[in-house]
Amino acid sequence: MEASTTALLYLNGVNVSFDGFRALNNLSLAVEPGEMRAIIGPNGAGKTTMMDVVTGKTRPDNGDVVFEGQHDLSKLDETQIATLGIGRKFQKPTVFEMHTVEDNLMLALKSDRRPRASVKWGTTPDEDGRINRILDTIRLTLLRDRPAGSLAHGQKQWLEIGMLLAQEPKLLLVDEPVAGMTDNETRQTAELLKEINRDKTVIVVEHDMTFVRELGVKVTCLHEGTAIAEGTIDQVSENERVIEVYLGR
Repeated sequence: MEASTTALLYLNGVNVSFDGFRALNNLSLAVEPGEMRAIIGPNGAGKTTMMDVVTGKTRPDNGDVVFEGQHDLSKLDETQIATLGIGRKFQKPTVFEMHTVEDNLMLALKSDRRPRASVKWGTTPDEDGRINRILDTIRLTLLRDRPAGSLAHGQKQWLEIGMLLAQEPKLLLVDEPVAGMTDNETRQTAELLKEINRDKTVIVVEHDMTFVRELGVKVTCLHEGTAIAEGTIDQVSENERVIEVYLGR
């Protein structure tokens, strides 16, 4: 296992096959601490499988999957990986609809993972402070007492990002955060992720190229389970192979 890397997340030569179909094909990827990386590519390119491998949902057939230069993620289960500080937000938001925005965040706080029947228990001043900061970041301070089920689609996505932040991950994997959002919500989501990126490492999987351009970060394009291009959005957009398999003329 290659441990001499500065990368927070290091994938090297990763292969995953399902019933003879190669979902990941010699995939290599290195994300530095504090970086935000956008992952693009056509459907079936391996974007979801890559996230499944990083979070322990899928075991690679072979290859290195290393976190913080020392943890071999291919040997750990989902809970162990989450505990190391890797959090994932799926495309479809799953919030507790009947609970308020604030209670959703309280339920997600890292301090106590034991299930509770009710959220009406006391919080410490430190936890209150954390909740207030998260509400501020996800732009929901004024809606903290609203039931989560009454939020607009974009606001639910932000709440779920907030619930992920409450678990204090070092690395956030965010899957298509702006799918179904208005232009205004999309712009605000770009700002929100940039704010989070000030002290967290973020990987964003996305189809919306306007949004990727707005993030202004390094882009990796996957195709047939391997990285075919990497660089700025302009560099990647001008890559012949990327145009051919993904962007079209």
